[in-house]
Amino acid sequence: MMLSIMEDWVNDARQRLESIDEFRGFSILLMVLANYLAGPHIVPAWLKHAPGIGFTVIDIIAPMFIAAIGLTFGASFRARLTRDGRRRTIEHFLSRNLALIGIGALFTVLGNLSGLAVDRSDWGLLQAIGFAGLITLVFIAVPARLRWLVGLLLLVAYQFQLNSFWLANVLSSTHGGLEGALSWGAMLVMATALGGLFHDVPKGRRWFPAASAGVLTLGLLLAFIVPVSKNRVSASYVLIALGASDLVFWCFHVFDERFGRSIPILREWGRNSLLLYVMHGVLLGIFVAPRIPGWYELAPVWLVVLEALLMVGTLSWVGWVLDRRHFHVAL
Repeated sequence: MMLSIMEDWVNDARQRLESIDEFRGFSILLMVLANYLAGPHIVPAWLKHAPGIGFTVIDIIAPMFIAAIGLTFGASFRARLTRDGRRRTIEHFLSRNLALIGIGALFTVLGNLSGLAVDRSDWGLLQAIGFAGLITLVFIAVPARLRWLVGLLLLVAYQFQLNSFWLANVLSSTHGGLEGALSWGAMLVMATALGGLFHDVPKGRRWFPAASAGVLTLGLLLAFIVPVSKNRVSASYVLIALGASDLVFWCFHVFDERFGRSIPILREWGRNSLLLYVMHGVLLGIFVAPRIPGWYELAPVWLVVLEALLMVGTLSWVGWVLDRRHFHVAL
């Protein structure tokens, strides 16, 4: 898949829901902050990923991005299917997700070689998203209710394999590694089913928040049996994170509907999420690369706040400039 720079034509802008852009932008902005805050020792544990079993506010960020993809995956697939035909549509989604895996692998290698990665890894978020997209592509043409069932079955299969054979491999890689991709894939398949419910305006949309709350409740009940853990990408974690993520999105949607306005800075982040995510890795290197303890790892509170604001401010300015010029960088 080629990385393309596309104009956001007026007709496309009118058809898209800004609340989805805002939600996507919110997830990427939090992802950038979470990656920066992972290093400084002064940052409290609840602002970092849970080290083992457990759940922190940071553990919901990646699932929010998965939920955002789920809100647009089905509609995008159907639109391309109508316009380009089945073969070209499948080729587009295949190349798009393979490109994410490739870009993620490149970042992982560069991070390990340069020493910028906080922990050496053989896997990353973009690889997890890319593989989840490939899994979802297999089932995206299936009706939403069946897709939901497929997602649950994939999750059950993953949890069985995790309990029986995969635990050591999953824990040895960030985001669960290749094995964990099955669980991320199950999450995305279910996210597309919830996305289909949201886009069914006359029938399904009013049930969307209740369905999301139901997924969250199911995950909380399952947590009595299956430990909640992002590191394991456990079934309880997937359901809790997905349900909570879609409820967060619903808040954005209700805000936009009720007040008739959007949140520009988040919308701009959402419209160029891939580019801003790539750029944040470069900016993060400014803080990590010098290997001066007082500059990053042992930085005082005031410096941590200043550096975080500098990173977010720079990326927000880039997003603003690109949005004003009607340019989007996307796969």
